[in-house]
Amino acid sequence: MEFGFIKVFSASPKVRPTDIDFNKEEVLKKIFLANKMRAKVIVFPELTLTSSTCGDLFNYSVLQQGVLTAIEEIKEKTADIDALIFIGAPIKVDGILYNTAVVIKNGKVLSIIPKRHTFKNLKPLEERAFSIYQGENKVIDFLGEQVLFGNKIIFKDKVVKGFTLSAEIGEDLFSLTPPSTNHSLNGANIICNLSSLIEIVGRRKERLIELSSHTSKTLTAYIYSESGDGESTADGVYAGNSMIFEKGKCLAESKPFEYKDLITEVDIDYLEGKKQNLQKLESGYDTVYFESKIEKTAITRQFKKTPLVPEREEELENILRTQAEGLKKRVIHTYANKIVLGLSGGLDSTLALIVAVKAMELAGRDTKDILAITMPCFGTTSRTLDNSILLAKALKVSLKKVDISKSVVRHLKDIGHEQNNFDIAYENAQARERTQVLMDIANMNGGLVLGTGDLSELALGWATYNGDHMSMYSVNAGVSKTLVRALVEYTANKERGKLKAVLLDILSTPVSPELLPSKEDEIAQKTEDVVGPYILHDFFMYNMIKRGYSPKKVYYIAVQTFKGDFDEKTIYHWLETFIKRFFTQQFKRSCVPDGVKIGSLGFSPRGDFMIPSDATRTLWLKDLESIKE
Repeated sequence: MEFGFIKVFSASPKVRPTDIDFNKEEVLKKIFLANKMRAKVIVFPELTLTSSTCGDLFNYSVLQQGVLTAIEEIKEKTADIDALIFIGAPIKVDGILYNTAVVIKNGKVLSIIPKRHTFKNLKPLEERAFSIYQGENKVIDFLGEQVLFGNKIIFKDKVVKGFTLSAEIGEDLFSLTPPSTNHSLNGANIICNLSSLIEIVGRRKERLIELSSHTSKTLTAYIYSESGDGESTADGVYAGNSMIFEKGKCLAESKPFEYKDLITEVDIDYLEGKKQNLQKLESGYDTVYFESKIEKTAITRQFKKTPLVPEREEELENILRTQAEGLKKRVIHTYANKIVLGLSGGLDSTLALIVAVKAMELAGRDTKDILAITMPCFGTTSRTLDNSILLAKALKVSLKKVDISKSVVRHLKDIGHEQNNFDIAYENAQARERTQVLMDIANMNGGLVLGTGDLSELALGWATYNGDHMSMYSVNAGVSKTLVRALVEYTANKERGKLKAVLLDILSTPVSPELLPSKEDEIAQKTEDVVGPYILHDFFMYNMIKRGYSPKKVYYIAVQTFKGDFDEKTIYHWLETFIKRFFTQQFKRSCVPDGVKIGSLGFSPRGDFMIPSDATRTLWLKDLESIKE
């Protein structure tokens, strides 16, 4: 349970129709296995104790009594099990038989949750055996215990904040108003679904889409446990398509006929934080409280090293189109004769030029109306200069070379700065001179200066204030450095000839502002040596800013994710750097130019991210420093 991670288990037991003793033993095996793995939630498929394919035999008392006997034994043998166990079973209440989830913890039945919806086209025989319950919660006598019965029940841990859950059964999920929607609105962060559906073509894909959409809307984790091995195949085959989702993301799944148990961790801290503004819509809910033992959670789930980079090529293409559409609109609206940008031979300006070309094509304009300005100075190497020229030619845009060395030397002399003093003023004088050149050339040509800085640089404040910090429109403002690289690489892979060659060379060039004198025409200033690896910073940015993780939690998952790439000391150092720079550099983000938003993370002060420019970093650094204690 450390850092809000709850280990959950979706069980896939083998069953035999009506063989309750066999099914009970298989259930117990899975419970003991899950407990050994420290699971706090264990979910079985629908009607596990009997199998879901008993047909009219569900109505026979011998089967119903066998279920009760099995539950008694499961209670006895799980008295020391701390997890909440959701077992599918047919239960008769007030003479009526229901398809239910029996919830057990520490050898006691906490409640019984009946199914609320069914569909004839999915299970034509189910309504012959079971009634659907849509009434209010009520207390029933069950195996000598007073137990809450109903489908408006929330389970809430008295000890672990945010550990709240509820359940629905099978087709409840596919109804127009799934019970889990109101479960979520009434505080549930985890939804358990005990399901049983035959396998048909396309059903797995439908489930993935449904669960991704549903958990995104309800801001929940969802444990979908489906029956499989051993179910009757008289009229269909059960494939055991179990899945565990967390707010739109599939954390684990059992592909058809794998019949695999699933175990992973869901992040209740994250879900709880996302749901703080939701309003309750449906009354009549009851809360069943329980207490968990506090234990350290061993994290097994995988965290993506580049969470801001989409995996599918069509998403990369859509990002380029989004950037281009934003720029096209701005060019048309401002009646700009030219798009003017500084072309350095680096990744950011390369992507900006690719987008500019696409925007001009969308607007029906000649790409010669793009004016790329290369501005060599003290640190410019022949490699980056040559690449900027080759790129401009390959993309068929206009190119102008303006050597700013003399202008910067004169400026430094005017302000009394020593030429050999390579301080921040020496570096920034070059950046501001380049911005001045771009702005003036744009004025001369009725043009619009295109910004090239990216989201990662904004987060770190790695931009010269009123230098590369400033433009008339910024197409990379919502694109992280790792995503910039992915987009340029995607473009390179689609191209051929000279354009492909120059893009590949740019991709292999170290990231550098080239503001310090080169050494034998080699780059002397590598950004990632100074500010840190961007793959780490983008990981920190996503998890700390987007997901709201504490620094200690970010460090914990970063150590696991980048094991073998970076050691713990390195990760700690750059995370500390990120926190320090992120807070001190907000003043740069508070006045950024307009720029197209790409993902769900953005730093525009006009609606995306609003904090005081003088907010302190003390609490975040203190949380990180607690790791050393």
